[in-house]
This record gives sequence, structure tokens and C-alpha cells, in this order.
Amino acid sequence: MELQFLGTGAGVPAKQRNVTSIALKLLDERNEIWLFDCGEGTQMQILRTNIRPRKIEKIFITHLHGDHIFGLPGLISSRSFQGGDTPLEIYGPKGVEQFVKTALSVSQTRLSYPLKFIEVREDEPIFKDQQFAVYTKKLDHGIDSYGYRVVEKDHKGELQVERLKELGVPAGPVYGQLKRGETVQLEDGTTINGKEFVGPDKKGRIVTILGDTRKTANAVELAQNSDVLVHESTFNKNEAKMAHNYFHSTSHQAAEVATKAKTARLLLTHISARYVGKAAFELEKEAQEIFPNTTIMKDFDVIDIPFRDEEVLS
Repeated sequence: MELQFLGTGAGVPAKQRNVTSIALKLLDERNEIWLFDCGEGTQMQILRTNIRPRKIEKIFITHLHGDHIFGLPGLISSRSFQGGDTPLEIYGPKGVEQFVKTALSVSQTRLSYPLKFIEVREDEPIFKDQQFAVYTKKLDHGIDSYGYRVVEKDHKGELQVERLKELGVPAGPVYGQLKRGETVQLEDGTTINGKEFVGPDKKGRIVTILGDTRKTANAVELAQNSDVLVHESTFNKNEAKMAHNYFHSTSHQAAEVATKAKTARLLLTHISARYVGKAAFELEKEAQEIFPNTTIMKDFDVIDIPFRDEEVLS
């Protein structure tokens, strides 16, 4: 499981940062990629990565400001030209379906795959299967803006194969029985309890990706105990009044949310074009004053999300 940042800027594209888009790469888990927001130029950013548009199975839109959705029609069209034939699901606030269908209709675009639109709601998981569930809550941005909490199901413990080999247990169907915790009898009469040869379960990972927002209690609730929290940092710590007026957050406010939510790692994005070079890294330092394990993101950064027992915090 990885996050790759395709755009980390706020408002308009800049030389250093494109506007918002984040790819959650679930290639090992389900051979899919989930996209969060799709600002202008996202498909051009994708061309500079190893992401294949046909692998994108779901797109989650946080809100309908242009810097988060203007790349949708182009990406949807290109996915069709590039061999995409599986359905594409688009989750988002009311209006995203109208926006996409209008753009495709006016441009007379024909797709080789079906689109499915899911209007997000807070009262139940917006997606759930045997591997993942996705939850959402409304944030505070002056327009309907949502955050998404992706929860992975716990992984069963791994079979301790080396221990079995040491006991002379041959590989084969018996390994499957033991991994299920069954008790089996070998040909020589030895009885083995599978539960004694299966490691502890691994806690599923939790990734929280927020849309643009003021500091809000819903952000804390959504990010509770997450492995990674992606939070906007449009303003520096001295611009709290301006952040409030524009329905955004400061570096300190993002760190305060991470602290209250007891998240493991904070990733800052949606950086104003005013912050270039060292000025951008000042936002990171400001957040680290409150939440040390904070990193400011750049376009194309890739963040691995290991299981907690494998994680080495920076």
C-alpha cells in the first residue's frame, strides 16, 4: 500500500506544484489504484509515473472546487483510449455526476467502459467489501467538502513455515489446514495444532485523506488512530485569521488535528504557491513543533504505508 502525490498545490497550478490529486496504490492488495481528487493536469502528472490509468478503479472527490475536479473529464476520456474497459466508480458530493456528464456530452466523448456515480453520505460506509471499507464525514470549507477514511480489514497471521520444516512437516495441503488453525494428524501419527504455528493477526491499515477544511472536530473523528493523515496546510501558523476567513487550515491546526486523532504520521499538502523552497519547509517545521512526525509533500512523492509492527517512524 502506497500513496503517491500527483499534485500538492492549492488553487492554481504552479511551476513547483500541480493542483490536488493523490493516488492510493493498492496493487499488492487488489491490483487497483484509487484516486483522491483530480485537479487540472492530473493525467499529465500520471504520465510521469508508472501509474496506468486503466488500473484506476475508483475516484473519490472531496469537493467541487475547480482545483480538485477540472482534470476529471480528460482523465476519464484518456482511460478509455488507453485500454480501460472495467467500470470506473466516482464518489463525491452532489453535482459531480452532472459536471462529468455535461463535459462528456458537450465534447461528444464516448467511453469504452461504464461510469458509476456514488453520492457520498455520512450515515454509513460509502464502500465496503471483504478487504476495505471507506467512510466519510463533512468538513468545514464553505462548500460541501468531505474527508475519506479508508480502513483495511485485519490480516490473518502468517503460517510459520520454517518451524514446520524444522519438524519435518512436508509442504502440501496440510499447510492450508494448519493456517486455518485446524488440528491435523501426520502419516507418522504426530498431531499438530495449527493454532500453535500461526503468527498474530496484523492490524489493518487506516489512511485518512481530507479535503480542504478549517480545523474541525469531524476531521479528528475521521482520522482517529489512522496510520497516515493527509491534511491541507494552505497557510502558516501566523495566518490563522486568514485561514479561517478562506475556510482553510494552518500548519499548526493540521498538527493539532493529528495530535488529537492520535494518528501515526501527518502528511501536509495543498500548499499555497506563496511558499516556495525554504518557505514551504517552514510549514513542515511549524507543524513539527506540535506533531513531530510530519512531512510536507512534493509532487510525485511516494509514501509507503507499512503495517504498524513494520513501521519505522521518521
